[in-house]
Amino acid sequence: MSIYDFTVFTNTNEEIPISNYQDKVMLIVNTASKCGLTPQFQGLQELYDEYQEGDFVVLGFPCGQFANQEFADGEEAASFCQKNYGVTFPMFAKVDVNGINAHPLFAYLTKAKKGFLGTKKIKWNFNKFLVDRSGKVVKRYPPTTKPEKIADDIEKLL
Repeated sequence: MSIYDFTVFTNTNEEIPISNYQDKVMLIVNTASKCGLTPQFQGLQELYDEYQEGDFVVLGFPCGQFANQEFADGEEAASFCQKNYGVTFPMFAKVDVNGINAHPLFAYLTKAKKGFLGTKKIKWNFNKFLVDRSGKVVKRYPPTTKPEKIADDIEKLL
């Protein structure tokens, strides 16, 4: 199975395949609009602005599994992000990232790159998964990793 085998829903409920991002470097992030880490949207947008011409994309997936810090739906979350942080990178429908209802994309990502001490479970908002142009998950970053600290890794893949 490849990351390109998955489909996701946009924040307006349109189904699209991850293969739309084939040959791009992707940073896939579980986000939350009401979290102490929410200001990371600014840094994520800056990465997107800096590297999108080089075939880089940030993919944001709102998630309310951690202290219910997300709006009811992805469209409301995307609107908040655009209004407050100028987010223009793709934002998707709200998903679960853990448990039996975890979106298959996140089940795949957490299996491909385990977290601290080898755990698969995502522990909080703003986990980041860096995927190379061939679809390989190359790195997982904890929530506290600021987006600007990922720039060197992105440049190496571009």
